[in-house]
Amino acid sequence: MDEGHKVLVFSQFVELLAILKPVLTARGWPHFYLAGETENRGELVESFQTAEGAAIFLISLKAGGFGLNLTAASYVVLFDPWWNPAVENQAIDRTHRIGQTNPVMAYRLLIKNSIEEKIRLLQKQKKALAEDVLGEERFSQSLTLDDFRFLFGED
Repeated sequence: MDEGHKVLVFSQFVELLAILKPVLTARGWPHFYLAGETENRGELVESFQTAEGAAIFLISLKAGGFGLNLTAASYVVLFDPWWNPAVENQAIDRTHRIGQTNPVMAYRLLIKNSIEEKIRLLQKQKKALAEDVLGEERFSQSLTLDDFRFLFGED
């Protein structure tokens, strides 16, 4: 906040975002809030985008992960992991739009030896599997001799 940058904070739990709001207020940090029940999203996004100086935008991952242009932010914090890494990537991509002039730093908050750490490990495994299956070069590189025997009927 001291640097004057804008920050997006995503969580899948609106209850967590509700806990963060009074902390930000107590520190005197300007902040915005978007969850499923939020009305006038366009006006809220425009207010965040044009606000002078530093600000924090607390956003429900489900409500704000898609269809928002938030290029004023230069930091993204994923407060807790979601099962599907594509949802998290969509959230980070809110900042990577035409008009972005700053480098963007994305942070995933994880606690060592926690369920969140295990979810992140599963995400990485799913990503590697998808890349192996969907990526033509990587798929062919991952084939073993047994795979070729199977393909050519030499069980």
